[in-house]
Amino acid sequence: MAKKRPQTKAKRPQLSDGAPAVGADGEIPVVGAREPCPCGSGRRYKACHGRAASHAVTELVQRPFEGLSGECDLVALRELVPAATAELTLAGGLPEGVPSVTLATVLPMAWPALRRDDGSVMIGLQNDTSSGDISRDLADTLQRALVAEPGTPVQGRRAPSEGPRLQDLLDAQAPFEPVVHDGFEFWVPDAENATPEVTASLERANAAAIPTVKLAGVDAAYWCETPEKNHLRWVMPHPEEQLLDALARLHAAGRSSLGEGTRLVGSFRAHGLIVPVWDLPSGVTAEDVEKPAAEFAERLAAALAAKEPLTADERRARGGLTNRQVTLS
Repeated sequence: MAKKRPQTKAKRPQLSDGAPAVGADGEIPVVGAREPCPCGSGRRYKACHGRAASHAVTELVQRPFEGLSGECDLVALRELVPAATAELTLAGGLPEGVPSVTLATVLPMAWPALRRDDGSVMIGLQNDTSSGDISRDLADTLQRALVAEPGTPVQGRRAPSEGPRLQDLLDAQAPFEPVVHDGFEFWVPDAENATPEVTASLERANAAAIPTVKLAGVDAAYWCETPEKNHLRWVMPHPEEQLLDALARLHAAGRSSLGEGTRLVGSFRAHGLIVPVWDLPSGVTAEDVEKPAAEFAERLAAALAAKEPLTADERRARGGLTNRQVTLS
């Protein structure tokens, strides 16, 4: 059984005159769920002012990256790609002393973020988050990383329910260009001086990473190699119902493959987007599917534009695709 998190007991926050600790702006500070509410009601925080805060942090945002440049690639890096990085462009420019901000799939020791010795910031995308809005959690981590002492990791916490989201902090028009890595050596620019804990974490991460390549000819499509067969997983921005109809039209017509021996086997649903998945023979490389993927994109565009109702065969194809859909988030 999982161990229960130890509960800490704390006195009610007080001002110097003994009054309840309410912020200068009139807001009630966030405390532990079982602690007395700072408003002075005598009830636990979770049963008083914490109820609204709890609802705010648990309400699920279906498309947390909507409106950001590279939404599809962000979903891929969050759910599908083991090792990748991408430079982030802040809306207001980089603060003094911060030469760069880099998004990474994973950081050593599963740190939410890291302020490196040179002042640069790295933020991890695949960490567990405390609320239903990944964008707000990541924005809170990013803000704290920008002011952290160089050479220190940033620990996780529950983000304020009214805090900014990534959409508020990043330049939404700046290009988002992921770089896929063979392993996690980008963690340690100076491997000889890495701590034993970081070195061990690096070795474990490299052992678990599956080879992955981002296709160059189409957006947000990632080839990966597994022991039994290879796969192409392609995050698409189209509305779910429209995309499933289009895929069904192509599948029923025998035009959904990416070449001999390949097969559209289903899809993932992740962060409000659909990710069609193809099985590929083991010998088929990422380079081999570049041209077939570009050709499929043209066929898909035509199918997306079709307006006539699905035929009986297309409805059956759609049902089969829907039955082979797996939700990742």
